Amino acid sequence: MMKRPAQIVTVFGSSRPRPDDSQYASARALGAALAQQGWVVCSGGYAGVMEAVSRGAKEAGGRTLGVTHKTSSSRANRWIDEEIRVDTWRERLFELIARGHGYVACPGGTGTLAELAIVWEMLNKRLMRPKPMIVLGSFWQPLIECVRRIETGHDSPRGKRNGEMIHAAETPAEAIDFLLESFGAAKTAPEPKRTRRRKNSPC
Repeated sequence: MMKRPAQIVTVFGSSRPRPDDSQYASARALGAALAQQGWVVCSGGYAGVMEAVSRGAKEAGGRTLGVTHKTSSSRANRWIDEEIRVDTWRERLFELIARGHGYVACPGGTGTLAELAIVWEMLNKRLMRPKPMIVLGSFWQPLIECVRRIETGHDSPRGKRNGEMIHAAETPAEAIDFLLESFGAAKTAPEPKRTRRRKNSPC
């Protein structure tokens, strides 16, 4: 029996936190917790939260990916096992999304906001299959609640669905619990039925 490839969890977050910051410590703990489940940790590869989550994963014996881009003069942090270097910021953004089986957004600035918003919109518009999206801590909650009030204030299936797409986790342990639940559901979900094409059918 072939071994199932490890799940990849993409983590978004600020490049600013340093090792003595609480946000760095939280991301480091998250990386360790992800690695302990046997999951691969993917990040933007640079400093701050990206370094912390990669460091935590490596210290726990895990594997890390870092997606960087050529228009930046920064290099991948030393905790990255494999650097995926693309040409532009835009390519980097969508590479991070494409590689993830699930996502965790830590506190961050406009870059993290863009990553969170694009994943949310792609899930909302069904531009990719359902995947777990988690925000860690309370940092993003006010923004999420503002969007939810608009989306769920209209009588539409999309509005209701949008309100359920982002899961808030106060701690790394809560994030892991939700990912376990989500990945377990994905494994047990029935495969979509494939219709057999008739011999002379044009489609």
